[in-house]
Amino acid sequence: MVMDLRRLTPEFAVAPQIEPEDLAEAAAMGFRTLINNRPDEEIEDQLQSAAMAKAAAEAGLAYHHLPYYPGMLTEDLADAFSEVMKTAEGPVLAYCRSGTRSSHLWALDQAGQMPTDEILRRAAEWGYDHSGLAPLIEARSNS
Repeated sequence: MVMDLRRLTPEFAVAPQIEPEDLAEAAAMGFRTLINNRPDEEIEDQLQSAAMAKAAAEAGLAYHHLPYYPGMLTEDLADAFSEVMKTAEGPVLAYCRSGTRSSHLWALDQAGQMPTDEILRRAAEWGYDHSGLAPLIEARSNS
């Protein structure tokens, strides 16, 4: 299986669901950190966090599980993602079912670091319409 990577920046990409066997390829591509935004309740056992953490370790990737439940984008989750990004060795690969939730968290993390229009443009280049997030991005930019 070829991973469907969407590079939002040279140091950050999102992807739809990946498999444990994809992680050696991700490491070979230069990724150093994996962020799993998929809740375990959504997926079968072989894709759950424990299995992905084990595969990430075997591939030499740092691993973080920050489950983002559909419709549950919270300030705490956005803050936790930003904390991981502050210390993560890049490039970073984040994934969820379609990449959308991971790209939401990236967009909020970029608030204040990149102009909102640029965040929205980069997401749109990969098919993610984040126009509804613009007020949140702006609020985080100003905090």
